[in-house]
Amino acid sequence: MKQVILVRADLNLPKGKLAAQVAHASVESVLKSSKSKVEEWHSEGMKKVVLEVKDEAELKKYQRLAKAEKLVASLITDAGHTVVEPGTVTCLGIGPDDEEKIDKITGKLKMI
Repeated sequence: MKQVILVRADLNLPKGKLAAQVAHASVESVLKSSKSKVEEWHSEGMKKVVLEVKDEAELKKYQRLAKAEKLVASLITDAGHTVVEPGTVTCLGIGPDDEEKIDKITGKLKMI
């Protein structure tokens, strides 16, 4: 079991903002996931991997692919109070779910 967070590289977010957006994606995906998957993921140590995509179009492509595989996919849109404009899509949380299912979609992406 694992969870993957995809982050847009083109935004060049400062480290603190990046961390906050990744946290939003992780929590949102957990809240949308089944209790049994979250419990299994938790019992295995809650593996998370943060990967990069080049831009919003690529992020949304992975959202479509994840949904087609019946994976939880939570798109995060920023309120725009600090670094980016309101409504900026920053990242995507996928899972937690079976590692093989997630890797089928995101396995070729690079870690941040």
